[in-house]
Amino acid sequence: MQRRRIAVAAVVVTAVGAAVAFTLPSMAGTTPAPSRSGGDESPEIRAMQRDMGLSAGQAQARLQRSRWASGVSAQMRAQTGGDFGGAWLASDGHTLKIAVTGADAASAVQKAGAEAVLVKRSEQTLDTAKEKLDAATSATGLTGWYVDVPSNKLVVVAKPGKTAAAAKWARKSGLPGDALHVVTSSATPKPLFDVRGADPYFIAVDGGTARCSIGFSVEGGFVTAGHCGAAGDQTAGFNQQAQGTVRASVFPGDADMGVVEVNGDWTPRPVVNDFAGDELPVAGSTEAPVGAAVCRSGSTTGTHCGTILAKNQTVVYPEGAVTGLTRTDVCAEGGDSGGPWLAGDQAQGVTSGGSGDCTAGGETFFQPVNEILAANDLTLVTTEADSASAPPPAESTAACADQAVQRDGSLPRSGVGQVQPNGGAFRAGAGTQTACLRGPDGADFDLVLQRLTRNGFRTVARSKGDELTFTGRSGTYRYVVVASSGSGDYTMGFTTP
Repeated sequence: MQRRRIAVAAVVVTAVGAAVAFTLPSMAGTTPAPSRSGGDESPEIRAMQRDMGLSAGQAQARLQRSRWASGVSAQMRAQTGGDFGGAWLASDGHTLKIAVTGADAASAVQKAGAEAVLVKRSEQTLDTAKEKLDAATSATGLTGWYVDVPSNKLVVVAKPGKTAAAAKWARKSGLPGDALHVVTSSATPKPLFDVRGADPYFIAVDGGTARCSIGFSVEGGFVTAGHCGAAGDQTAGFNQQAQGTVRASVFPGDADMGVVEVNGDWTPRPVVNDFAGDELPVAGSTEAPVGAAVCRSGSTTGTHCGTILAKNQTVVYPEGAVTGLTRTDVCAEGGDSGGPWLAGDQAQGVTSGGSGDCTAGGETFFQPVNEILAANDLTLVTTEADSASAPPPAESTAACADQAVQRDGSLPRSGVGQVQPNGGAFRAGAGTQTACLRGPDGADFDLVLQRLTRNGFRTVARSKGDELTFTGRSGTYRYVVVASSGSGDYTMGFTTP
């Protein structure tokens, strides 16, 4: 996703396991609501049955498959590097397809249990092409554009009668014709807040009161949509009591993200209100692939579910374009802005805007939560794992065996470096990357992480020891192993979000 350049320190997200839910700050000293209201199905399962026409068993299977697909997609993104072309769950909710540009990468995908799809353009190539559209002056009659992974093309969304103009604009921006697909839509996306009095939290805007929904709890406050208040605005909670201050806000432009710092009367908790008497636990923020089931909660319409349709979409709102949003077929209405999105119990993002409503249906976009955490150096508040019930980790003597991808290499003398993986680069989502390096005895090898910018690769993290941890935005990265002194063989491993 195209994002403004940010400098962030390592963010430690307190999460164990592959699960998350929406988070809602609550008043200090209050008693949590009962966690499940009648019946054996969870609130997410019930919402998926209602909104997606699934049975309870089918809904549970979709969630389990999405969790598996998230892990495999992240591993393949790291392992296949520059050959990675994107991942998506097919319409059956079961088949994971991963696009790659080479036969070796296709073999790795098949070994991981997914279906390989050979394509012409890598994810890196498509993202670079999209950045050209983001940098161009937007033409009239467009409502957005995004990378469509299944078709391996960029899709431009035009209003009826503007198809030819949209195609001309995209080609003028440097996009090849065979990489372009233009679709029409009469929908007009807009931010989803109401200027009216209702809970759960309020911001004074232009002489009135805007109502938005809390997203996820972070240490010291919560995240929400950027259009729900400017930096310095004061907020009040669902009970109209003073709640906090907007400390960061971006909208429109590179994101629709906001951060509210709460006062001492409010305690951020790792739960989300589904407005049906339940609190949903938040366990982490593993990003789900295109095609995965996703649910959101908001103070106007409660909890609704659907499917992730596309990522890295630029949406043209009346206030201006916003890049890097995720598109879904889930409905939302005014006042739901800022509210949380889950895939199973994993946090995905906060509501930005959309079109339609929850009577006739519509589409809604969300701002990825990992981008907010990385850009603002925040720690997500999550549930504590039941470590007693978890099996102990398997013992292994292999170097860096706990990392998703391992690579071996050799440095012949001091002062030289080697690029990994295999002299190439890899795509990583927003969030925390970890790596380790094991060099020969008596030598001093360093591990450097670099990110691709418009001016080439730039160093974003460096480790003088054996371990490296970095939290940042999505992009194209590579590691460089450098021999500060000595020479010999080494093993390195890394894991991406």
